[in-house]
Amino acid sequence: MALRKLLKLLRPLAAVALLACALPARADFYIVVHASNPQRSLTQKEAVDLFMGRSRAFANGDFALIFDLPRDNPRRGDFYKALTGMSVAQVNSYWSRLMFSGQSVPPQALADEAAMAGMLRRNPGALGWLSREPTEPGLRAVLVIKEAANP
Repeated sequence: MALRKLLKLLRPLAAVALLACALPARADFYIVVHASNPQRSLTQKEAVDLFMGRSRAFANGDFALIFDLPRDNPRRGDFYKALTGMSVAQVNSYWSRLMFSGQSVPPQALADEAAMAGMLRRNPGALGWLSREPTEPGLRAVLVIKEAANP
């Protein structure tokens, strides 16, 4: 009898736990600039062009100093998948081809998101990304990218 009561009490908790496990964890990515940067927003195409080295300037012509996280950062693959639709292996291969041919170099890698936020706060022409909404003074998001759904 006590076991039935316990099972009856635990059933809703088990359902919630199963639902939480069944839903994929997803997050947004924030393309971020210094708060004084005149660039008010970016389109996804503009962000792709900047992060993939096809453009080195904001729409107003100001030079954009692009920053990224290291190749081994676990969120980097998710970011590039959401931004470009490419896997991290495809992005790394893309940059290897461009560097070998002398056409371009990848964005400068910073140690982690704290270093990214610090660099963006110190450089009005800097552009980077965070996996959380910037709340620090001196930073502003110019584009929010939804994380790609995992198959």
